[in-house]
Amino acid sequence: MKRLGTLDASWLAVESEDTPMHVGNMQIFSLPEGAPDTFLRDMVISMKETGDVAQPWCSKLAWPGVLGRLLAPSWKVDKNLDLDYHVRHSALPNPGGERELGILVSRLHSNPLDFARPLWECHVIEGLENNRFALYTKMHHSMIDGISGVRLLQRVLSTDPNERGMLPPWAVRPVRRRGAKGDSEASIPAAVSQALDALKWQADMAPTLWRAGNRLVHSVRHPEDGLTAPFTGPISKINHRVTGQRRFATQHYQLDRLKELTRVSGASLNDIVLYLCGTALRRFLLEQDDLPDSSLTAGIPVNIRAADDQGTGTRISFMIASLATNEADPLSRLQSIKSSTRRAKEHLQKLPKSALNQYTMLLMSPYILQLMSGLGGRMRPVFNVTISNVPGPQATLYYEGAKLEAMYPVSLIAHGGALNITCLSYAGSLNFGFTGCRDTLPSMQKLAVYTGEALDELEALILPPKAKPKKTQASKNGKA
Repeated sequence: MKRLGTLDASWLAVESEDTPMHVGNMQIFSLPEGAPDTFLRDMVISMKETGDVAQPWCSKLAWPGVLGRLLAPSWKVDKNLDLDYHVRHSALPNPGGERELGILVSRLHSNPLDFARPLWECHVIEGLENNRFALYTKMHHSMIDGISGVRLLQRVLSTDPNERGMLPPWAVRPVRRRGAKGDSEASIPAAVSQALDALKWQADMAPTLWRAGNRLVHSVRHPEDGLTAPFTGPISKINHRVTGQRRFATQHYQLDRLKELTRVSGASLNDIVLYLCGTALRRFLLEQDDLPDSSLTAGIPVNIRAADDQGTGTRISFMIASLATNEADPLSRLQSIKSSTRRAKEHLQKLPKSALNQYTMLLMSPYILQLMSGLGGRMRPVFNVTISNVPGPQATLYYEGAKLEAMYPVSLIAHGGALNITCLSYAGSLNFGFTGCRDTLPSMQKLAVYTGEALDELEALILPPKAKPKKTQASKNGKA
């Protein structure tokens, strides 16, 4: 058995009927030329006939009950894994457009995972217009984070459109990093030994974490300092209680458009993403007559996983930045975002890498405690919205000759944060996935459309006329 790390275990602790803690990925493929009518049926049969299921796909909770998940969160190997349960074949109703796909993925993402089984599902969805199909995969956040999830799914794909006989994702074993430690044994002596080591390590890191905490407190008292601290964002429409049903929408932009804006403005790609999201949220809340006087804040996961780390589990830190939603002028809004993210990065970079995990727990503890205590959505949020930017593969990829056209992240939400925006780059494009609460944000799809209009507006403001790129039609999933 393998014990879960503290941050991984926390996602199990806050799981509830209204806040399932799984994350997903939706991939859209075009069928290979000349594919037979039985292509997808044969592919699903082949996927299910694999005799070898690798980690983490074969892991399930040793004690799946509520007390077991809280007191002794550990993985064990499921020796009787039922692939007929985990791998499912669905079909879209006619006309099989983006709308029908969005409705189906929203419903699939609303369903919680079965804690008595390995915490994942894979859905092959046929019937998408223009000779395409989709693959929607979800896993519990205690097993995986955004970066490791993309790498996990990417390992099975090929740059060769002619390759056949490919393994399904759950049959590909990760490459162990050189010098990587083995799994932690789930025994009492091992737990005691690890606890003693952790206490010594935490004592060594205490001064560093104390200084980092003091820096955040100082920024609350002196907001002019520019560092955005937890609990400084206002309560807005997106910061109330949520229910278990989800809505999912997407948008798709060419990276060249965004990179041209970064070149001209001196902003980073993340700054442009935050600007698009902040501008869309400002417009959305103005229409709802619910725009706070002070700016909304974004919680931004930061990858701390090594480039060659093929493992799973959560390996992220966190920073908080202003979205400048209180700024009416677009250029002032962009400048405020640039300044805020710069301060947040400087603060994070001052910490040694060895302290980042503990700093993440220090920063996320109030968020986790809000959810566990039932106060989430009933008091001021730690931050208003989660916005992630996950780097993905840049080469065009294939599975059994089917070309991967796009991939979209489908994330989680919780009480006090009814909206999650995650971006994923692939083959020269940046794909936005908007995950929201169906009841708290009934018009959430407008946000996907507004980001596109915010992009058009920013291009008109800062690009010289001859440099403005020809408009490309964005994905219509935002209308799903």
